[in-house]
Amino acid sequence: MKIVINAAMTADGKIATRNGNSAISSNADLRRVHQLRNSVDAIMVGISTVLTDDPQLTVRFGTAGSRSPTRVVVDSTGRIPSSSKLLKKANELNTIVATSHRISFDNTRRIESTGAKVLVAGRNKVDLRNVFRMLEKMRYKRILVEGGGELNWSVLKLGIVDELIITISPRIVGGRSAITLVEGEGCGRISEGIPLKLRDVKRHANGEIILFYEL
Repeated sequence: MKIVINAAMTADGKIATRNGNSAISSNADLRRVHQLRNSVDAIMVGISTVLTDDPQLTVRFGTAGSRSPTRVVVDSTGRIPSSSKLLKKANELNTIVATSHRISFDNTRRIESTGAKVLVAGRNKVDLRNVFRMLEKMRYKRILVEGGGELNWSVLKLGIVDELIITISPRIVGGRSAITLVEGEGCGRISEGIPLKLRDVKRHANGEIILFYEL
């Protein structure tokens, strides 16, 4: 299995403003992202992204030969709203909610009634390593993580990410409460940080820079 994290951030490392606005990528970069989505088997996001952005996680922007990969939501208690775009299309597009044993019977039944599949992994929170194992057994070979800062940290700290792609927008938004690329507990020392190998650098005409890292 190959796991790729893709994210867009401002020059000061924010993936959303203090008000939660995350429309960072230009149309040129969105086309690249949707071509990337078209190349994977599944897209994974966290429940916070669903509650804030209500994404579709489909392939659009005129991507040739497009197909929509399976959508995977990491949601420990099954909070995902039935009114979300993901569950509204769950009968048409493969959708998985990865949850923990904290999910209630009612939430399990509610989510499954939309056509989505519920995967239970972990006692109090989602055991991501086990989720990826389960996805691999289901023959998902290439997973794209489009998480918020918490999910990005949770996946990175497992040491299973193969590639990290970061688009840097030539903007600064500030805000001490604005979400950064990677949140979570983090490292106590710089020397404990996750090392990256820069594989490639690309640039859009508007000044965006895309960094391609291997881990």
